[in-house]
Amino acid sequence: MATFELYRRSTIGMCLTETLDEMVSSGTLSPELAIQVLVQFDKSMTDALETQVKSKVTVKGHLHTYRFCDNVWTFILTDAQFKNEETTEQVGKVKIVACDSKLLTQ
Repeated sequence: MATFELYRRSTIGMCLTETLDEMVSSGTLSPELAIQVLVQFDKSMTDALETQVKSKVTVKGHLHTYRFCDNVWTFILTDAQFKNEETTEQVGKVKIVACDSKLLTQ
């Protein structure tokens, strides 16, 4: 199963990467094992988002920029509003990256 590496740029993904880098630098972990950990992280994040997240969010805002490249959509919204069943949040600027999940099964 292929996975996207998008989640490595999330806060938890960047912390994991920094920790693995420190462990490789100190000799605690081999570079090969660090790569295996990142690949497993990618798979686990994809699986968790597909199976465990049930909430839905509505996004409204002014479309500043959009791009479609290599089957990846990137949207930059200004004055965005995120709304779910419980709360509404206003954000000045947000970047949304969306990939076709059907590509993961190829």
